Amino acid sequence: MVLDDTLLADPGELASRDTAGDLRAAATAGAQIRSTVFGAAEAGVGSLAGFRPRALVLLRRPGVSGAAADLIQALLGPRCPVPVVVADEVPGWIGPLDVVVGHSVLDTDAELATSVELAARRGAEVVLAAPESGPVAAAGAGRIRLVPPRVPVPAGLGFAHAITTMLSAVTALELLSPAPAEGFEALADAVDAEAERCQPNHEPFVNPAKSLALRLAEHTPLLWGTDPAAVAVARHGAVTLATQAGVVAHAADLAQAGTEGGLARAVDMAEREHDVFRDPFDDPDPGALPPRLLLIGTGEEDPQAVSRMRLGREWPGADVVHPVEEVPRGTRDAALLRSVLLAVRLDMAAIYLGLAQAGGA
Repeated sequence: MVLDDTLLADPGELASRDTAGDLRAAATAGAQIRSTVFGAAEAGVGSLAGFRPRALVLLRRPGVSGAAADLIQALLGPRCPVPVVVADEVPGWIGPLDVVVGHSVLDTDAELATSVELAARRGAEVVLAAPESGPVAAAGAGRIRLVPPRVPVPAGLGFAHAITTMLSAVTALELLSPAPAEGFEALADAVDAEAERCQPNHEPFVNPAKSLALRLAEHTPLLWGTDPAAVAVARHGAVTLATQAGVVAHAADLAQAGTEGGLARAVDMAEREHDVFRDPFDDPDPGALPPRLLLIGTGEEDPQAVSRMRLGREWPGADVVHPVEEVPRGTRDAALLRSVLLAVRLDMAAIYLGLAQAGGA
């Protein structure tokens, strides 16, 4: 589809197309974080303090939970004092010495209900972000710490609820070192600021989400993370682009993607063959959509420098997505702050892209 770029500068038209209120919902990430912190406290997640599990199991279910689990695993890193297992279902060895953390927006997820029931029956500690009614909640009724969403949003926009629930669990278990500063308030403030930058009344040249939507339009996005947390963000980006805009994207670790010769050649060819004079309205179907490479970073080093170190080359035409202006180098919890901030930006960019495509909703 061809992007109607004039629509991105028209807040009124955006509002009229956004009948589901997705932009407003995406902007509630800060509210989701704050309300989830209260929900986790009421659910007794803090009582896990002092417990050292044999293993931490992060459940990956359909939707945003997979990227959230990957991000938690990345933040814990190889120095985590307990094994971290990311799985679709609770493993058969689960027992009373283990902790299971999961998220789902589907209260009828039969596989998750089975996993929750098994873990609870075996005596494992279970923290679950899910609706408070339905088969999933009933599977662990009275035996698990349930953190239901308090800010209603469409299914694809609950990343903040998922990541905050998981962070609450690993923070209580004292597995994340150092623990997030000032509780979760700094995280909520960071995503509030990002939502303000990305709000519909801001012109594309000062709105990072609109700018990103323009860059991705009529391209196949290649979202390559230059550090483990950035890879998780890239995977979230691929999910949200598919959910909100019907766009198929490739998300991967830079070191792996850069060795996949066909993709690397496609990026190089797109840079050489880019025609700034092509009119998409006169020639709406140039064939396969050219790739648009985004180098995503959440660490301290510039993504291009990481590319030089890991692959021995740079990608001159790549869009570097590395929010060091928003979260300066040296900031405590920088990788966490940048990761969740970028998840919000990608959500809003995907929504803008979906709304502005010709023939969109």
